[in-house]
Amino acid sequence: MENRKRILAVLLAGTMIAGSLAGCGSKGGSDTPATDTPVADNSNNTEQAGTETAEDETTTEGEEADTTVLSMEELGAMEHDERSSYLYEQNLGEFYEYYQEAKAELENVPLRYAKMAIAEAKLIKSGVLVPDHTKGGNYSISRVAPNTKSTVMWGNDNQRFHNYVVTTEPIAKEDIAEIRANWAELKGSGTYEEWVKTYLTDKGYELKDTYNYNLYNTDPTTWDVLATSQSADSEAIVNTFDGLMEYDMENVLQPALAESYEISDDGLTYTFHIREGAVWVDSQGRKVADVTADDWVAGMQHMMDAMGGLEFLVDGVLENATGYINNEITDFNEVGVKAIDDHTLQYTLEAPTPYFLTMLSYSVFAPMNRSFYESQGGKFGMEFDASAADYTYGQTPNNIAYCGPYLVTNFTSKNIIVFSANETYWNKDNINIKTLTWPYEDGSDTLKIYNDLKSATVDGTGLNAATLEAAKADEWFQKYGYTTDTEGTTYCNYYNLYRTAYANANDSTKVVSQQTEEEKSRANAALGNTDFRLAVTFATDRAARYAQRVGEDLKYTGLRNSYTPATFVTIEEDVTVDINGTETSFPAGTYYGEVMQAQLDADGIPIKVYDESLASGDGFDGWYNPDAAKEYLAKAKEQLAAQGVVIDKENPVKLDLPYPQNNEMFTNMANAYKQSIEASLDGEVIITLVPGNDTDEWYYTGYFTDYGYEANYNITDVSGWGPDFGDPSTYLDTFLPDYAGYVTKSLGIF
Repeated sequence: MENRKRILAVLLAGTMIAGSLAGCGSKGGSDTPATDTPVADNSNNTEQAGTETAEDETTTEGEEADTTVLSMEELGAMEHDERSSYLYEQNLGEFYEYYQEAKAELENVPLRYAKMAIAEAKLIKSGVLVPDHTKGGNYSISRVAPNTKSTVMWGNDNQRFHNYVVTTEPIAKEDIAEIRANWAELKGSGTYEEWVKTYLTDKGYELKDTYNYNLYNTDPTTWDVLATSQSADSEAIVNTFDGLMEYDMENVLQPALAESYEISDDGLTYTFHIREGAVWVDSQGRKVADVTADDWVAGMQHMMDAMGGLEFLVDGVLENATGYINNEITDFNEVGVKAIDDHTLQYTLEAPTPYFLTMLSYSVFAPMNRSFYESQGGKFGMEFDASAADYTYGQTPNNIAYCGPYLVTNFTSKNIIVFSANETYWNKDNINIKTLTWPYEDGSDTLKIYNDLKSATVDGTGLNAATLEAAKADEWFQKYGYTTDTEGTTYCNYYNLYRTAYANANDSTKVVSQQTEEEKSRANAALGNTDFRLAVTFATDRAARYAQRVGEDLKYTGLRNSYTPATFVTIEEDVTVDINGTETSFPAGTYYGEVMQAQLDADGIPIKVYDESLASGDGFDGWYNPDAAKEYLAKAKEQLAAQGVVIDKENPVKLDLPYPQNNEMFTNMANAYKQSIEASLDGEVIITLVPGNDTDEWYYTGYFTDYGYEANYNITDVSGWGPDFGDPSTYLDTFLPDYAGYVTKSLGIF
């Protein structure tokens, strides 16, 4: 089992609190990193670190840490891990200190949320990322009734399509509005599904039991849901298995393969009673085994063995998970997941974790049949080896077992995926969709997706600038067009703090940079400077770029201004926190984003993450500020000149931004980005657009990479993050050091 975790050596010890709590997020979907594919229609307890100190690595209270800026030569001479640790401390050390203090707060949830909001303000202040937009907030036309799958912001359940209510013709915009209003009224009553079916049939719509999906634009890299944190994988695989619990279309957590559960009085033990009669089958529908409690034990061990980016979700949450992940414990029987008998499953936590049940909707808690896994060459613990010649588990849809509503009956690479109803599924009589069909859409033909909608090849699509005009021309927009709701996924720009890759890691002939050695060094020096990053950030006209995606009318609607959505959690009791030495109180009902805004204001950072009049952090551009861009660039130029890096119009900093040239929308977005940066900064920063031939080549610049040293860009906008559970740590944990944070690699470190 590969162990990628190590000890960060350069952290301040004076005021740091050493609590640790793990959480995660979707590469394209909720709860893992999310790819920025065209928008669809919308119808983590603490682990105490050691208390030892080393005088050469820490500072005592009252002393100042060494803030020496190393030269490019000194950084270049370092090994990747050493350089990563240095760059993390230089750029994210303040965030880490505040965040560890927030994570250590488990008893007072309002205080925890407020401290996390303060920590996120420090993350934003560092300038390593720019929150850009979210899913939704675009015009759409659809045959899918709104809210007929889960719309919770976290987990994988919003990628489950079995209860979709789909019509044979697009749903009129006025009916969409009426359905949405009634969902809000009926939510939690258990009656919405029946109501919406009756409403549509009374209106003359014909319901169908098939659904044609419109967002398949890259093949799954694996069919092993426990070995991936990429939503491009999980959004397909999640339809092949059931978990313990599942959020329904009214966003109520319902029993799935667990019929019931109990929580111990101390909040440390969760006992689930597994449904009898559920079975595992192979891809041909032939029975493999009964579903038993051991399936979750095997699944959890395999997930920790595979180290596919999910393990940090349970690190510090499940008893002894940290020790097993770090190879300090080799006996998995010591980890807090046990099969008491065939139908009784028990989890033991390190400490009470109020959001534990919300974690169950994510694939980290997926079951896996032990005997089938072993029949595919799978082994556990130190014997696990995914590169073994006889290891085939998850390589194709034929190399997994199924216990969910669908079997994959056709997977033709970059062509089609078909999911057919599983006739042995325990709940087969209560699913609305019998066949899921995913035709491949690479985006090379701007109008193809709209024409596919009209021909019913797909059942819904978001409208970009080009397809919006087509829909208006034939009056489909006027009849069917509506604005989708925004979701939990946050797409971002990330800055590479020290780039070492100048072509794709999987193919050195793809997306090759044309930078000279001097330009490489200057770009690294510049992006290592906080004020320079903020200058580029403030120079970014996000709305102008987003307009290339959704049109001028909605260019602000989908914009997001913080990494964690400002309204993701609400502080439900009065709370007082320290903001830069001032005790600051917030009343019950305060949104997370309001606390974040207070800290940013106190720090003098001209970023707006929350709009009181909108009661939201979405729907406006709180970052674009050309005057601030020039001010921060002037400060950066002075600092960089002291390092021998001169920046002016004759000596601009050149930064690479990869993009997929076969996709007109993404090409236009890249060009809009380039134009806004260069105009705002008077040509002293040049954005070089580096083309990939297709989406896959673009993804391999950053989305499909495993380590920071493989990041083939200076700036990337290829991915985002969606939440895995209902606590802000599901976002913020992604910026932990030492390979513990999934998104940290996007900064070129770890």
